[in-house]
Amino acid sequence: MFGLEALDLARIQFAFTISFHILFPAITIGLASYLAVLEGLWLKTHNDTYRDLYHFWSKIFAVNFGMGVVSGLVMAYQFGTNWSRFSDFAGSVTGPLLTYEVLTAFFLEAGFLGVMLFGWNKVGRKLHFFSTVMVAIGTLISTFWILASNSWMQTPQGFEIVNGQVIPTDWLAIIFNPSFPYRLMHMATAAFVATAFFVGSSAAWHLLRGKDNPAIRTMLSMAMWMALIVAPIQAVIGDFHGLNTLKHQPAKIAAIEGHWENHGNEATPLILFGWPDMKEERTKYAVEIPYLGSLILTHSLDKQVPALKEFPPEDRPNSTIVFWSFRIMVGLGFLMIFTGLWSLWLRKRDTLYTSRPFLYLALWMGPSGLIAILAGWFTTEIGRQPWVVYGLMRTADASSNHSFMQMSITLIMFVVVYFALFGAGLGYMMRLVRKGPKTDEGKETNDGGPGQKRTPARPLSAADDDGAEHDRSLTKEI
Repeated sequence: MFGLEALDLARIQFAFTISFHILFPAITIGLASYLAVLEGLWLKTHNDTYRDLYHFWSKIFAVNFGMGVVSGLVMAYQFGTNWSRFSDFAGSVTGPLLTYEVLTAFFLEAGFLGVMLFGWNKVGRKLHFFSTVMVAIGTLISTFWILASNSWMQTPQGFEIVNGQVIPTDWLAIIFNPSFPYRLMHMATAAFVATAFFVGSSAAWHLLRGKDNPAIRTMLSMAMWMALIVAPIQAVIGDFHGLNTLKHQPAKIAAIEGHWENHGNEATPLILFGWPDMKEERTKYAVEIPYLGSLILTHSLDKQVPALKEFPPEDRPNSTIVFWSFRIMVGLGFLMIFTGLWSLWLRKRDTLYTSRPFLYLALWMGPSGLIAILAGWFTTEIGRQPWVVYGLMRTADASSNHSFMQMSITLIMFVVVYFALFGAGLGYMMRLVRKGPKTDEGKETNDGGPGQKRTPARPLSAADDDGAEHDRSLTKEI
């Protein structure tokens, strides 16, 4: 069907499930740090606005955290079910790295999550703040180990191959492989930026509907400060990441640029737009800027960038996909920087909270960070093809021996279950966002949730919805 084979369906299934999963940890990372900042500001200033925002966003954090855990479990199982030959080949590296994540990050988060969500009136303020900080640190430690594992697959080192299996010889070299520092900073920063625009979009929605109070204004203000400061930093990190990729994965860069061949000693142009054709081995309808490709990628006006025709056809990534996924990521990045600069200009004119054109932009920019993360992930992973472990094991040699029918059935099941389960969860989370922060959240008169007297039985019970029966039943299902 559509010229697809069992291997293609296995790749699509993995891409589909991880595309859902990656969104939840990204928001979890950003929200955990945001909650730590809010509680710290409340302890320092005693401004109840920060406390109210903490209680509001901790509910959304609880729902998001729960969905992230559930979707993450599926990823681990797929290594054994669909990619067993990869697990047999490289499991001695990826297995321990994922185990370290569980033993450090997950245990740390699990140990303090209950205190963070339900201990507001049960432990001292300093202990509760410490718990929130530990959860935030736990999310970053989790990012550390996951990126160490994935980065090793991009730039493997610190091993030897014995009897067709990878044997670790230097764990420090494995963990701190050449691409790891850049990819760790890039992903962590992306999570912060994505969360900032998610929070800012929520505030813009309420302001456009006439709900204007200190809590909503603080949400928008903090989000735009984050966008103004961190989005340009992300662009700089991305530049360093690109230089690192050029050094270790030149075929990926050539595919991203849609650059097929060099001519004499001419500098490499930057192709802004076009359509890379893998069969014809050229980029159609190319709109080029002379010299700019060399300037960006080599920081010179005379050095050339490796071209796709310098690599065998079977070793070339799909330029058509990564060319456009990269441009979506970069385009959204520039739009984020523009939004941050516009917010600064409006702030100086004292119209940040009343400029409807800006508020509409902030509203529509809500999912931009998550879309950019997905586009960046597609660029990174598809750009690594045809290798599952770069230069060592091809993706075609890594999959399990499943039939086309088996992969078709499981893929359909995943699509149906994921859209039903996580669609409901996302819908519920959006309902919480639409309610907005309440200025009386600090009181002890409610039935449960963060800071209340009753301790709910499940973490997702922290995201109560004023006792609505539908939401209680939905929480149980999740």
